[in-house]
Amino acid sequence: MPHTEATRAAGTQILAGFTRRMGRRYADRRNTDRGVGAHRDVSTLSPYLRRRLVTERETVAAALAAHGSEAAGKFIEETIWRGYFKGWLERRPHVWTAYRAGLEQDLATLDIDRRLRRDVARAEAGETGLACFDAWARELVETGYLHNHARMWFASIWMFTLELPWRVGADFFYRHLLDGDPASNTLGWRWVAGLHTRGKPYKAQAWNIAQFTDGRFAPRNGDLAQDVQGLAHLEPDGLPDLRPLRAPVRPAPHVPTALLITEEDCRVEDFAPAALDIRATATLTASHLRSPRPASRDVAAFETMALADAANRVGGAATRMGAGVPADLARWAARAGARQIVTPYVPTGPLRDWLDAARPALTDAGITMAEWQRHWDSLIWPHATAGFFKVKKQIPRILQEAGLA
Repeated sequence: MPHTEATRAAGTQILAGFTRRMGRRYADRRNTDRGVGAHRDVSTLSPYLRRRLVTERETVAAALAAHGSEAAGKFIEETIWRGYFKGWLERRPHVWTAYRAGLEQDLATLDIDRRLRRDVARAEAGETGLACFDAWARELVETGYLHNHARMWFASIWMFTLELPWRVGADFFYRHLLDGDPASNTLGWRWVAGLHTRGKPYKAQAWNIAQFTDGRFAPRNGDLAQDVQGLAHLEPDGLPDLRPLRAPVRPAPHVPTALLITEEDCRVEDFAPAALDIRATATLTASHLRSPRPASRDVAAFETMALADAANRVGGAATRMGAGVPADLARWAARAGARQIVTPYVPTGPLRDWLDAARPALTDAGITMAEWQRHWDSLIWPHATAGFFKVKKQIPRILQEAGLA
């Protein structure tokens, strides 16, 4: 794996080591996939950003301080993409629901279609005979990481050359990526498929792969699909209407509180939890919710370590919980005498689904679920209504309101 220590200290060390490369060098070289152990032109901070062991704001602040807004512009844009995707999915949660329902159908088809099951197994094992694709499949499984450009090529080949179900490919990524995020992963695959930007699929091309792998791979034109039409026909009615952003219940002071730490945000101390009347603290492992199929052991181990590190920084003993029966959440809080559970905001995805399933039991027990929301998210998400360009135009204002300009 690129990184195995899922701690705040490890993340800040990686951030400090990459800061000098966040300017022109990143803009010029970020698209080159140099292979396992050689990803020196990208930060590889994504597993830490995904869990906010390192935050987007402090990463952007480091880039600005070292290079200024112009030279660091591309790095800042790429960092803000994460917030854009999260906000976009928050406005369209039905896209996530449809993905999960479609994946269930695709997996049911695999159970009865022997040939398709064989082809998917070969792709996931890196045994298709296409050297670049097979190398990326093995790197993903063995390290939990892929360069972003390789993710695009891989997804395009999966869908258009191998003609495999896109949701099964997205699930393969989500089960193995240390930085697996429901918004970035689902919408990234939809973007390649021509579903996110309607009718504009991403086409993997032999010359592009050869150029941006420094010649490590040189597929022939005939190896890759040439006529890429995209998958917009799968959603003929287009995208669902925008929904208002969900307004979380704010934590109430002077109320007996149970503190819940999840991998959605492992910088709980940023929210000053000591100001609350905390009666119990728990960490909640949820990586097994990513898929009906097993998530990788590396993903589970990274999550467990990140949660332990977060709990240590908050201080005090923490109960280790797994996201099993949703009603167990109410029972834990009730035993502690809590009247509210407080946690950093949980966006659309499998953990949000689980918490929603836990809500009836919480209501019956008279327990409120309250969430802290980061200012950074509240600055980006309202603009994530269409393509990234709408957010990009707002970057100067976002930085100013974040206190970074």
